[in-house]
Amino acid sequence: MTATLARLHPRNLRPETRPILIAAGFILVILALGTAYTLRAQGTAPLLSPGYLLQQLQIGAFLGLVAAGMMMVILLGHIDLSVPWTLTAAAMMATTVGGPWAIPAGLAVGVAVGLFNGFGVAVLRIPSMIFTLGVDSVMRGLMVAHTGGFAPRTEATPLMRSLAAGKLLGIPTAIFVWAAVSLVVAVTLSRTGFGRSIYATGSREGAAYLSGIRTRLVITGAFVASGLCAAAAGCLLAGYSTRAYQGMGNAYLLPAIAAVVLGGTRILGGSGRYAGTVVGVILIVLLNSVLSIMQMPEAGRQIIYGVVIIGMLLVYGRNERVTS
Repeated sequence: MTATLARLHPRNLRPETRPILIAAGFILVILALGTAYTLRAQGTAPLLSPGYLLQQLQIGAFLGLVAAGMMMVILLGHIDLSVPWTLTAAAMMATTVGGPWAIPAGLAVGVAVGLFNGFGVAVLRIPSMIFTLGVDSVMRGLMVAHTGGFAPRTEATPLMRSLAAGKLLGIPTAIFVWAAVSLVVAVTLSRTGFGRSIYATGSREGAAYLSGIRTRLVITGAFVASGLCAAAAGCLLAGYSTRAYQGMGNAYLLPAIAAVVLGGTRILGGSGRYAGTVVGVILIVLLNSVLSIMQMPEAGRQIIYGVVIIGMLLVYGRNERVTS
């Protein structure tokens, strides 16, 4: 027992594990505070019911898909700011095409944007923050031109609605989609040469290139993965809402980045575990849900949201100083 506790001491944990445990601790605190509030105000504790938790995981699936792709880019020390309108464009194209080609059309948008982002960042060597922000603006302009500035008069296909809002064995299908994508990303990062190349390139791109890694292809592949994940989230979100609409991806950019960083992925690249990103997504979704239950004004939500992020990052920084 003593040996087990010793291994769990912060000094003895791997650097990638500490943020995951800290985020998990914050999740327990959020659930405890939310439960105490609902018990006092309503006399019940809905936050601990399986139905409530499954509903939050269903909502978190959309953010989780975006965060999965974002993590692969951040591991390289880059950022993808084109996510909002990549998601929106994919949803609009999917609902416009309709039929059996709806989802492939939406995913094709993500692949095209990812390839273009990869070309700009890896080949032209333009800073990712600037280039992807410009791509996001271009995509916004294209979609405004496509719809004439109005919400498109199209609807999601039955398959999109089933994947986003349907249930399988009593569990929302969106959770299974997120789990499948998570499995692919986790295996890719931990068990494949491409994943190892991402970590090596993110740690030191020059050294990775000299060691024989085709860093341009690695960077391009990561941006394609980010675009593909954002497009998949757009198709699911359109199915959940039954339609696509202007700016539907705007609410997912900063939470996706926050989920990745709160999960312990180093913002400068080279370090991070996908399990941390999953925990970060759950943390953000539950925090927003509890604040909504408490009927917190939007200003208060933003303040608390920011304090939690800053507080956790300060804890991470303290751990790094203690162990260094």
